[in-house]
Amino acid sequence: MLENVSLLGLFVSALLAATPIPFQSELLFVALQTLGTENIWLMILIAAVGNTIGSLVTYGIGLGVTRWKNRKWFPATEAQLARGHRWFERWGIGLLLLSWAPGGDLICLISGILRMSLWLFIPLVFVAKAGRYAVLAWLTAEAIKLAS
Repeated sequence: MLENVSLLGLFVSALLAATPIPFQSELLFVALQTLGTENIWLMILIAAVGNTIGSLVTYGIGLGVTRWKNRKWFPATEAQLARGHRWFERWGIGLLLLSWAPGGDLICLISGILRMSLWLFIPLVFVAKAGRYAVLAWLTAEAIKLAS
């Protein structure tokens, strides 16, 4: 039962960490890994799925922002949005692989604003997020080896 609660906590923390809510999931991930009670691959999968869903929330916020694009106070004109869309079509795919990094939530938000295809967005973000947690797991395992 405790395993399910800790994995649920990891999922929720990873989800929240990928939204505009200031939250970090890495500390809980490392703590659970250090305890050694959970399967590391399951932890990576659960954290990556939660973080990807959180990125979808941020993407959705970006979609919602565009309904105000014709307002006087909206920060971008139609021409700027079109230019941004062209630029993002060229470079955005690669940028999404950096969605794990600090500022990555902004990339996800811009993906929503520019209406990037979800068929591209979801797998790229998932690969980036899973890669981050896999590297974190490896670094933690190495630190545990050094400590013992």
